[in-house]
Parts: sequence; structure tokens; C-alpha cells
Amino acid sequence: MTATGDAARPRPARRPTIKDIARRAGVSESAVSFALNDRPGVSQGTRARVRRVAEELGWQANSAARALSGERSGCVGLVLARPARTLGVESFFLQLVSGIQEALSVRGTALLFQVVEDLAAECAVYRRWWAERRVDGVLVVDPRTDDPRPELLASLGLPAVVIGGMEADEHHPAPALPLSNVWADDSGAMASVLDHLHGLGHRRIVHVAGLPGLAHTERRIRSLRAEARRLGLDAEAAGIRSVTTDYSDAEGAEATRRLLDEPEPPTAIVYDNDVMAVAGIAVAAERGVRVPAELSVVAWDDSPLCRVTHPRLTALVRDTTAFGRLAAQELLDVLGGGPFRSLQGELPHLEPRESTGPPPK
Repeated sequence: MTATGDAARPRPARRPTIKDIARRAGVSESAVSFALNDRPGVSQGTRARVRRVAEELGWQANSAARALSGERSGCVGLVLARPARTLGVESFFLQLVSGIQEALSVRGTALLFQVVEDLAAECAVYRRWWAERRVDGVLVVDPRTDDPRPELLASLGLPAVVIGGMEADEHHPAPALPLSNVWADDSGAMASVLDHLHGLGHRRIVHVAGLPGLAHTERRIRSLRAEARRLGLDAEAAGIRSVTTDYSDAEGAEATRRLLDEPEPPTAIVYDNDVMAVAGIAVAAERGVRVPAELSVVAWDDSPLCRVTHPRLTALVRDTTAFGRLAAQELLDVLGGGPFRSLQGELPHLEPRESTGPPPK
């Protein structure tokens, strides 16, 4: 008769315990605990023998037990409160997480990652992780203009590194709280984009931005207006402005359709990510609008997608993986007793390609 159902399932391997190590090493369980936790009470010879046996058996400390005893969990957390449909196609977060993981793996630290619907759900995750001692610290992305997370994390005593500039404008300054901040110069990046387009002769420039309420979205919107003034452009007369989206290709495409339907459509559009820029080029092709002869297109973040699209997309280039490594290393340093700091990442540089050119005459 052939076994079926539960009877056919192989039994899971049993994890080695401190009792197994004690039996194999010929010492007491308390001696094993002292040896594995670097506590006094056993000789160097016993400590070395116990560790050798533990390695032979494949023993690993139980993270939950370590947390209950006040030790570190060996894990840090990252929560994304964004529409899930936008994450799979946006290369920025894939590269950022790759850099984070690179830095953490060197220290043998795990990354606990969760996607939630909104900011309230993200805050609830932090409270649960803190109560359960699941993580030693967290990496926080997408700072908001009125952001409850820094104060919450400070009140919990949960070490944190915020990725991205925390101030949106003079009315929303960065809070003075015990946390680190790793940021990039959005204003400088926008200046390079406007200088490039203005130098080509563009005056009707529109910025298709990301989610409203994010600090970096507000900074880019503010920077667009400031750079227009610096260049002597009348933003209102020229129609220089920003429109917000959810970063998806669908909303990027819809925003482009609305802009191209205007009586005086823009001659240049700056998109806040590569996915929306590619969607914008597709809409232009549908309408018979030639890129760059009739419309110039710039992507805020470079990616392989920008380089294989026809025409290849002019884009802001930065090492996002290195940005992730910097943030993770800063959190590890804080967990090691280092001070909280504000660190500026590499300034993105504009890579002109075939999607930008002079405006139509």
C-alpha cells in the first residue's frame, strides 16, 4: 500500500539544541550557555570545544529567545507604504534594496521587509516589531511633509535611518530627533535638468511628479519653480508647473495625454521615474508626436529601461545601489553605538541622450 496524505510527508529535521551540544561536548548546559554567549564561567579550552561542537551540529541561536533575553535580534526592518502595483516595475526600489542587502550581509544581519497599504499600517508594523523585539532598527523611506514616523520611532526608542531628505520646505523643516538621515540633493538635480532644457531653448516645461505629500515630491515641485525664476522664466505664462501621480505607467500615460491635449502643450516633460517616462514616449508615439523633434522627455531615475527605449531617454544617473549601502551601513553604525548623523549621497548627474533636443520652431 502506498502512503498518502500526512503519512507520506517526510519528518522535518530537528534543530540541534543546547542539550545536544552539552551531551556531545561532555559539559553542562549552563557551560554551553556561558561559552556561546561569551560570558565568564568556563575555561578557554571548554569555550573552544563547545563552539566547535556547535558548528559541527549546525546550531544557530534562536532569535526570539535572544530578543527576550535583551540581546539583539540580528535583523533590521524596512516597510514600504506604496501601491503594490508600482513596486514591481520601478527599478529604484529594487536597486535600493539590493544595496541595503549587500551592506547587511557583510555583518550577517537579516532584512525583514514588508509592503503595506498606507502610513497608518506602516506605523502599526513598527509598534508590533518593537513590542515583539523583531528588529534592532529600521530603515525608513519616502519621508512625508507631515510625517508621524520619526516621532513614533523616537518614542519607541527604535533606532532608525531615514532615506531621503526630510524637509519639504521652510514650513516643513526636518525634525530634531534621534535618528540618522541619508539624503540626495533634489534641488541640485532639478537645476541640472532645467539648465539642460533651457539651454536647448525650451520654455514650456512640465514636471510629471510622483505621489503628493512626499517630501521629495514637494522639494522637486518647489525646485522647478525656483529654477524657472533663476533662469528668468515666467512660470505662469509659460505653463511651467508640476502634476502629481502615483508613479505608475498608467497615471504617467494619462498625465501625458492630458498635457498633449492642451491648446499649447509643453515642449518638454520631466517625469519622476523611468516607467512614467517610457509610458509618456509611448503616448507621444500614439499621437504622432515626434520625440525629440516635437517633445523632449527626461526621466528622473536612469535604468536599463531608459537605455533600451527608442529613442534612448535622457536621465538623471546615480548609483542607487550605493545609496542603499550607505543607508544600511549608517544603521549598522548607529546600532554599534555610533552617533546619529545627516549624510548626503552622490549628486545625480544628467546623462543627455536622444530623447531631448531643441523645441519645434
